[in-house]
Amino acid sequence: MSVPLLKIGAVLSTMAMVTNWMSQTLPSLVGLNGTTVSRGGTSERIVSALYPSPEEGWQIYSSAQDADGKCICTVVAPAQNMCNRDPRSRQLRQLMEKVQNITQSMELLDLRTNRDLQYVRNTESLMKAVDVKLKTASDNPRSLNPRSLQELKDKVTQLLPLLPVLEQYKTDARQISRVREEVRNLSLVLMAIQEEMGAYDYEELRHRVLLLETRLHSCMQKLGCGKLTGVSNPITIRASGSRFGSWMTDTIIPSSDNRVWSMDGYFKGRRVLEYRTLNDFMKGQNFVQHLLPHPWAGTGHVVYNGSLYYNKYQSNIIIKYHFRSRSVLVQRSLSGAGYNNTFPYSWGGSSDIDLMADENGLWAVYTTIPNAGNIVISRLEPQSLEVLQTWDTGFPKRSAGESFMICSTLYVTNSHLAGAKIYFAYYTNSSSYEYTDIPFHNQYSHISMMDYNPRERVLYTWNNGHQVLYNVTLFQVVKTAGD
Repeated sequence: MSVPLLKIGAVLSTMAMVTNWMSQTLPSLVGLNGTTVSRGGTSERIVSALYPSPEEGWQIYSSAQDADGKCICTVVAPAQNMCNRDPRSRQLRQLMEKVQNITQSMELLDLRTNRDLQYVRNTESLMKAVDVKLKTASDNPRSLNPRSLQELKDKVTQLLPLLPVLEQYKTDARQISRVREEVRNLSLVLMAIQEEMGAYDYEELRHRVLLLETRLHSCMQKLGCGKLTGVSNPITIRASGSRFGSWMTDTIIPSSDNRVWSMDGYFKGRRVLEYRTLNDFMKGQNFVQHLLPHPWAGTGHVVYNGSLYYNKYQSNIIIKYHFRSRSVLVQRSLSGAGYNNTFPYSWGGSSDIDLMADENGLWAVYTTIPNAGNIVISRLEPQSLEVLQTWDTGFPKRSAGESFMICSTLYVTNSHLAGAKIYFAYYTNSSSYEYTDIPFHNQYSHISMMDYNPRERVLYTWNNGHQVLYNVTLFQVVKTAGD
């Protein structure tokens, strides 16, 4: 029997380079350093990776936010063959960190599973209640008219497929309990080894950790695309540059590449700064400069698979600039697209063409005269920049503050000023739209760039000379067995 998609509310807020926001969360980490950042008007401690050398550096590759708002990060220790000094101590420390990472991730998964299991249990109760009512009606047909009876039968039919889903979540919950116990036991063993430094089979420990990671990743892979339901408080990373600009990381490359790019200003700029890590960007150090062959317009740029996609100044031409070769790979006119402040967002700034990426590829958001200034969405082929498909949202672009794509859905803010909220969503999968009411704190009151990074599942914004991140909450869609 085919089981339909079960919609589950799940917090997805991974941030590839923003590490643990609570310094006490990872007290046993060696080789980490603290940096103070502003979050929601207060100063907090952010633990960020130090890179003394490529051989010894700790790598931060993901983080998440649990139901209580506490941020959790994942740390990858140096590879085993890099441990050239005091190998026994380094290997043990690596295992300790991996166990701690798995424990934190399992806690988050446990929260999600308990919440989702409760949702399914509630549905099961509803199904049983409806089933009792249906049996009563079947025993006494006079108690219900034919129409009401048919409605009850339809509801029961819709609820029945949830039974195997309930069983799947019960199984998942038992599995999580077993894994948590295994992690706890392994942690105790490692702590004893760390104290006594006695003989122990390192390879056996390593094998057990790898098995745990595999099982955890298998669970996490169930989490895919979803519908935006919430935005976290802002996390201010840095205050730099002018009032307008953009900053970003690559949207699809492996998480080991932590480079950050910054582009100050909204017109005639050609200077792109590339920082090695987020920590370097925060400190304004360790960067290289790219001088683009053609100036840009607006702030709707995106880095996708090692290349910068941007709108050429005073044109509707899109340029693909490859960072490694420092060359333009392709440029193509976006047919009919307005430019030079013909159809900008409400804040202006030559923001006629906004390029963005999500889980499903590369997109252009713009408008044309035939579309009467309404927002047009086009999905682009990344290599040739050809338009693959186009949608007319019917929403006037000049009424929008900013917009971004998540899971093939365009989300639009009603303003770029204080008090802004996300209040319009267009679903390209169904060519439909709805008005939403998703508030977020526009801390510095003038957003000139807002883009989603699908690799990190976080919103990047340039807000009045401040570079700010937001976690997002998605209403998750999980495919169950039989789909």
